Amino acid sequence: MEPIRVAIIGTRGIPANYGGFETFAEELSVRLATRGHHVVVYGRSNNIDYPDKEYRGVRLIILPTISWKHLDTITNTFLSVFHVIIHRVDIVLIPNTGNAALSWIPRIFGIPVLMNVDGLEWKRQKWGKATKKLLKFSEWLATWMPNQIVTDAQVIQDYYKNKYNKHSWMIPYGAYISRQINEEDLKKFELESEKYLLYVSRLEPENNALMVIKAYLQSQVDMNLVIVGDAPYAHDYIRKLKSTANDNVKFLGFVFGRDYRLLQQNAYAYIHATEVGGTHPALIEAMGFGNCVLTYNTPENLEAAGNAAIPFADQNELADKLRMIADQPEIVDNYRESAVKHVRERYNWDNITDRYEDLLMKMIRKKGR
Repeated sequence: MEPIRVAIIGTRGIPANYGGFETFAEELSVRLATRGHHVVVYGRSNNIDYPDKEYRGVRLIILPTISWKHLDTITNTFLSVFHVIIHRVDIVLIPNTGNAALSWIPRIFGIPVLMNVDGLEWKRQKWGKATKKLLKFSEWLATWMPNQIVTDAQVIQDYYKNKYNKHSWMIPYGAYISRQINEEDLKKFELESEKYLLYVSRLEPENNALMVIKAYLQSQVDMNLVIVGDAPYAHDYIRKLKSTANDNVKFLGFVFGRDYRLLQQNAYAYIHATEVGGTHPALIEAMGFGNCVLTYNTPENLEAAGNAAIPFADQNELADKLRMIADQPEIVDNYRESAVKHVRERYNWDNITDRYEDLLMKMIRKKGR
């Protein structure tokens, strides 16, 4: 296969230290580079302080941005688009419909654009009415400004088909399979293996950390609740979370890399409570790390987890099911086995890279190189 030149723009950059899009950019770019392709990932100066210009075979370009939630993404993507045009690549991959308004620019310079639309960004509670309208407009722009779009869940693919009559390529997110108990390394977090519940997400209202904390307190289970995540623009909400919690709730902020794997692999169970988005990375990562998962019963979450997770509908039901798994460890063992099997069959990163590589090549061939 002839090598191609791929640029990934519109994320905070790699090495991943923020969220799902960044992890996606790292996992995909590194694998494409390993296969001989020339890959560059653009990042933001307010997020990436990695000292080298290359990471695991991937070229890094860090450009400025404006550190305000309404301008952070679009400013950096704007600069990245024009850098790509000047330095030329074969194809551009852009995550996030918030970037759709800029996706036409590489096209007019003869560079095909593939956009990963993710979930329905306008549903997030952090946005005001004006911003939600703008995001809905961006969603519509995503149906015709890029050459092709990718959705990461069947629910989202159906949404674009039914609302806009727009075809999309459904390619899910990926996850590793690994569970290694490590009591010694957990000591730095003052935790014991399989004696804590884990929640991972950006700490924003639609991810329901407050509901999780309240359900945990209501359940009175005898183990810690560990909260992994943060949010750069949600200070009031995070203060509310901390004031609601007791001393058994540990807020660790963002955790990545080895420590993230350590926390996932040694949890008793994992709680997933997001209500906006497609395939949530942390959900399937938790399953791949051999966790018993309790998931908020949105259509997207149920699609991603299949029958390999325990659903809940509200705070009371979550509290009941936390008590159930605390009292019946055999249920936890059964769901752990089901979760690993589910991820192995559906969310293998190498298979997902195959699908992206095939689609990128197909788009380039259609353009004619």
